[in-house]
Amino acid sequence: MKAILRFFFKLLYHQFAFAYDFVAATVSVGQWKNWVSSILPFITGTRILEIGHGPGHLQRILLTRGLDSVAIDESATMALLAKHNTDGKATLARALAQGFPFADSSFDTIVATFPAEYINDPPTLVEVKRCLSDGGRFIVLLAAMQMGRKPLERAMSLLFRITHQSPVDPIEVVSERLKAPFVETGLEVEIKELSIKSSLLLVILATKKEE
Repeated sequence: MKAILRFFFKLLYHQFAFAYDFVAATVSVGQWKNWVSSILPFITGTRILEIGHGPGHLQRILLTRGLDSVAIDESATMALLAKHNTDGKATLARALAQGFPFADSSFDTIVATFPAEYINDPPTLVEVKRCLSDGGRFIVLLAAMQMGRKPLERAMSLLFRITHQSPVDPIEVVSERLKAPFVETGLEVEIKELSIKSSLLLVILATKKEE
């Protein structure tokens, strides 16, 4: 099942990227863009890197705020969508999180929303720390759960659990699977739970210690 789901998400992110927004809106009961926007208050500084920009919705928001934003993604199809959704204004690079094409201390904030498993790989975290300025912040919107009791909301909550997009016990999962690699990389980790309407979001804030 896990292999099938990975294959599905690979198709959704590449060959069927045109359907990404529809699927995201459906599984989130129309809350997907609100979820992505929820990380904005945690952004510090003006130099921003987004890992896995997808269709570019966060990039559009960052650009309207006058921030110096750059984004990477490994999907050429998503890059085309992001360019379209930002009217060609976004600065995009095709790259992997395990190897940023940027100099040391290039960014005040690095952000990823609903990333895949690569996000807690040691090489990814090493690159994040390298490219953050001292005191810089790494924001990861990790998961979301529908908390409402309406039939559709309950169905979407079940779907998220089946697809491993929303852990049953998010704090426990983060503590066991993600916090240790962050700390081992030398980042200070804080976990936030956000309530957005009938949704519960799990956000990881990791800060590079000032030297």
